[in-house]
Amino acid sequence: MRKANSFSHIGRSAVYILPRLAARNAVKEKLRGDGVRLSLVPIREIHEQAQQYLADHPELYEQALERAHRMGMIDQQPAPSKKAKHAFLTRRALFNQRPLY
Repeated sequence: MRKANSFSHIGRSAVYILPRLAARNAVKEKLRGDGVRLSLVPIREIHEQAQQYLADHPELYEQALERAHRMGMIDQQPAPSKKAKHAFLTRRALFNQRPLY
């Protein structure tokens, strides 16, 4: 029996989910490296640091797109138009400015 792909149901959303997940994991690893117990750190603080990490490392979005292609979550498509790129960057900027809670 074939093993289920845990991200198969999210499709194109993976391009937005995977970078946030990578940023959160990077923040958690940094906190662990500093000797902080994660159970004592508020989730909100981790999310805020992850948002800042994601803003500082936009290449995570490109890596997520490549990963989604490799995993077969999205099909190869021609390069997006300037209008589509602008819309993507605008949505991403608005998301990064929005408070989590």
